[in-house]
Amino acid sequence: MNQGQTIFAQLIEFLPRYEFQLCVERYQGQRYMKDFSCWDQFLCLAFAQLTQRESLRAIETCLRAHRSQLYHMGFRGSVARSTLAYANEYRDWRIYADFARILIARARELYGGESFGVELDQTVYAFDSTTIDLCLTLFPWAQFRRRKSAVKVHTLLDLRGNIPTNVYVTSARVHDVNLLDALALEAGAVYLLDRGYVDFRRLYLMTLALAFFITRAETNTRYRRCGGRPIDASTGLRSDQDIRLTGPKSSRRYPALLRRVHYVDTEKDLRLIFLTNNFQLDALTIAQLYRARWQVELFFRWIKQHLRIRAFYGTSENAVKTQVWVAISVYVLVAILKKQFRWELSLYQILQILSVTIFQKTPISQAFLNPDVLSPSCDPCIQMNLFDL
Repeated sequence: MNQGQTIFAQLIEFLPRYEFQLCVERYQGQRYMKDFSCWDQFLCLAFAQLTQRESLRAIETCLRAHRSQLYHMGFRGSVARSTLAYANEYRDWRIYADFARILIARARELYGGESFGVELDQTVYAFDSTTIDLCLTLFPWAQFRRRKSAVKVHTLLDLRGNIPTNVYVTSARVHDVNLLDALALEAGAVYLLDRGYVDFRRLYLMTLALAFFITRAETNTRYRRCGGRPIDASTGLRSDQDIRLTGPKSSRRYPALLRRVHYVDTEKDLRLIFLTNNFQLDALTIAQLYRARWQVELFFRWIKQHLRIRAFYGTSENAVKTQVWVAISVYVLVAILKKQFRWELSLYQILQILSVTIFQKTPISQAFLNPDVLSPSCDPCIQMNLFDL
């Protein structure tokens, strides 16, 4: 690595520039603005995520303070608050969404052999959403209630490496279950869903697509027992049954057999009833897989704490989606670097070190080798270490 480059410039070298340009051309991103390119916009927003800048003015001030280094960091246009605001407002957010998906594909290749606590050959996804509250006056397009605006970030998380495979940003008015229609279902994969996604018509479509789901049963689910399997009560299992739905609507929407697993979590004194269309896995594995769904909740909490997605640099829908997708790109880029350099630090530690060394001219492979930063005491959020499972 060139020792004359800043840490930021070395980070940018890991981004596929040619693929980014293809994304720009796909949506004609350079159509009206020539001096401030889409690449400049991406670098500005990525810099803001890495250094936790709170506003466009803060981004402009920090970058202009290092004006002599900007060219060597990849910037070609002049960084100005008004120009960046205009770009966030009008540059198509899909440019950055498509580019993030390219990075996601690379990260999934790197983390394909990672363990997530359950020994399973199939790909396992957790699907859920988180709500980000907004000001109704500034974000009227996202009105949620009478005096409140909000957006939802729906995320399909690959549990091998906790990589967000698909992200959908919608108004908070959109019900979670509707996003099942947007998923490109993968045959043989397992999808972990909470009770908010129980829609038997959509679940049956997953079965027809040869995908598996595990979800929580609603308390008023009507069914008829058709068979069962022996269980070991010492493991917390109470029953493992084959059932058919008998409700007037549910039986029509899901005409096939379902599997009902009753499990008691003795540690938390919880009785959990799972529904799945997978009849091959043992019942205890079904319960363990659903417990792994909690990783998507930790992912949401982590990105809200350590990335800029709760306060936005623009108020339009396009600006919000652009910022979310650039934040996802930064998250995935850091995950790629962590894997390639085999760093033992958590993502939190890596981001904290990057935030204060971004302009230093140290080889990035050596910047994280200080034994002092390897101490777990550096990270006050141990429960958020998504990559230390």
